[in-house]
Amino acid sequence: MGWFLDVYSASLNKTGEELCGDKVKTLKTESKTLVVMSDGLGSGVKANILATLTAEIIITMLRADVPLKEVIATVIGTLPICRVRKVAYATFTIVEIDHATNCFKVTNFDNPPVVYVRGGRSQALAGVTEQILNRSIHVAEGCLERGDFLAVVSDGVLHAGLGTTLNFGWGWDNLARHIEQQFLYAAPAARLVVEDIIRETRTLYGSRVGDDATCVGILVRDRHSLIVFTGPPLNESADDHYIERVLNFDGRKVVCGGTTGNLVAAYLGEPIRTDLATLREDVPPIGVLPPIDLLTEGIITMARAMEYMRDSQADPHWLPRDRNGAVLLARELLSADSIFFLVGQKINEFYQNPLLPRNLSIRKNLVEEIAAFLRQHQKEVRIEYC
Repeated sequence: MGWFLDVYSASLNKTGEELCGDKVKTLKTESKTLVVMSDGLGSGVKANILATLTAEIIITMLRADVPLKEVIATVIGTLPICRVRKVAYATFTIVEIDHATNCFKVTNFDNPPVVYVRGGRSQALAGVTEQILNRSIHVAEGCLERGDFLAVVSDGVLHAGLGTTLNFGWGWDNLARHIEQQFLYAAPAARLVVEDIIRETRTLYGSRVGDDATCVGILVRDRHSLIVFTGPPLNESADDHYIERVLNFDGRKVVCGGTTGNLVAAYLGEPIRTDLATLREDVPPIGVLPPIDLLTEGIITMARAMEYMRDSQADPHWLPRDRNGAVLLARELLSADSIFFLVGQKINEFYQNPLLPRNLSIRKNLVEEIAAFLRQHQKEVRIEYC
């Protein structure tokens, strides 16, 4: 898929409960994207456990390429029926998206129908109802285009307003109309749509949220790509080759490291201007070198950026408002969808721990730590050593 699948979710806990009874699991592989939202019966700890169990079973089996019908049969066969309400202890919605064809399948068991928006208008998803272990499973399919949006919600969203002075539920039609308003001018980020839905849901509930409410948004949009070039290449004769790859990269360009920056500057025949306004006690200043979007010091700045990303829980809006190299680097990494690390393996003796083997680079370990963190937050990350 040439576009990017922007997936974001947010939830409201029922008032008085520390845990949410809804659970969202997302898995992205090279070939497909899987999103599972499960709603446990009731609320609190019991509902959270049931929803988590359901979502984990589904995502684990689908990751192993178990046929969908077998997955559903396993989940339904595992979950008991409530003797009082005569319904399953957890409902679920599964969204599968094939990266090669852009086609998707929505499998729904007792959750509200998915809202599908194309061209700013909600569209009905044609589907069929199948019987698996005497349960009705609704399956709908389609193919995605740029700007398409899928919203998966738990019934706590649709019921917002019930039991308040408004005394009416939001309902699916009103939700669909509300989502359409977000696409009047341009397709926003999935986060903006989802947070708006959750904010409106909270407002409709008033002072007491009557049920766990979850929304998952999936937006098809242009990919935001970033390359991070850090460390000089092992083979000096290949310097120009790797610098050209950076300069020709289709996306944002970041260079981390004084030596690496000097290599790029020498290739361009341009001096690096130091922005002293970005100097901090614990973070060196950035450099200015067009056409590089951000030029920072190396190890110290990258390590500090990792701390900022962890403290912000990977949300760029929670980063400090300070303009220093580490904050700017963290914002570049968190704002990108696809990050390509080009890591030179030439050892900088200044950053080498004498207690570690000489072939174990601190830079390499730091890049891998950052990459693992970004992957945990649904970023596409690739590392190439040179």
